[in-house]
Amino acid sequence: MTNWGICTTVMAPPEQVQAFAAYHLGIGAAHIWLHFDNPDDPAADLFNHPQITTIRCSDSYWMDYIGKRPDRHQNRQGRNMQRIYAAEPLPWVAHIDVDEYLLPMANIGDTLDALPTSQPILRVAPYEALHDPALPDDIFTAQHFRAPLNGAENAAARNRIFGPYAPLLENGVLSHSAGKCFFRTGLARFEPRLHGAFRAGARVDGGDFSRYIALLHFHAQDPTRWRDRLQFRLTRGAYQFNPALQQWLLAASDAEIDKFYLETQTATPETLAKLRAEDALISTSLHLRQHIKDMPLT
Repeated sequence: MTNWGICTTVMAPPEQVQAFAAYHLGIGAAHIWLHFDNPDDPAADLFNHPQITTIRCSDSYWMDYIGKRPDRHQNRQGRNMQRIYAAEPLPWVAHIDVDEYLLPMANIGDTLDALPTSQPILRVAPYEALHDPALPDDIFTAQHFRAPLNGAENAAARNRIFGPYAPLLENGVLSHSAGKCFFRTGLARFEPRLHGAFRAGARVDGGDFSRYIALLHFHAQDPTRWRDRLQFRLTRGAYQFNPALQQWLLAASDAEIDKFYLETQTATPETLAKLRAEDALISTSLHLRQHIKDMPLT
């Protein structure tokens, strides 16, 4: 069974970082590299575990690494992953965010072992968490996750699920539909990116999504946090890459945004029934607070 690890760049409340680390160690990660985008983040002091490395991304860190701190957070994420990849610490390294959780349907090490030696990456499909106000707080709180519905072949399904909002969700999700990747280390002229990779200057063909691992993305399951981050996502984050959604949200009233959230991002019985009918739903409980109790990190 092959060993694998996770690289991430974080700026999040301490318990979210703890939950992320405890959960992924619990499902078999051999090592986790936590890059703290704010070098003074107090969460960096919470970890003293042999399978966790904390890196404070200070100005001196960036100066020693590439001569300057990249302006865009996406570029900082990518550079951190490329640094870990170049060190070849483990046979496989995944690059995911602190609000993303790998959900294995089989042992991840065995899944990676079974891949052809010629396969450089393994793509993992994202499932976006839906808000459920009835659930008790679990740090990242959701039980229902919606599959991406990309492409023309899923246009009818998007219309059935989202109705008048379908044109705003052309991939069936608010955030990325490209998923994230595991990268096989030790490959020459290989450059991992946020959602894929390049080799010798050419984009790597990632192939199909894995049938044995899903990526649960807690992008908008908390309505308060979603509203707090909305302006950033519209101007510098994911929504700038979806012009129809960006323009609609910028022009919408608070009441219109609340209705949009209710009808597209909330686990109502009607929405869940529509998603099940399209085979576009995963339901599971992660028990993140229990993972923290079961996996001491200091």
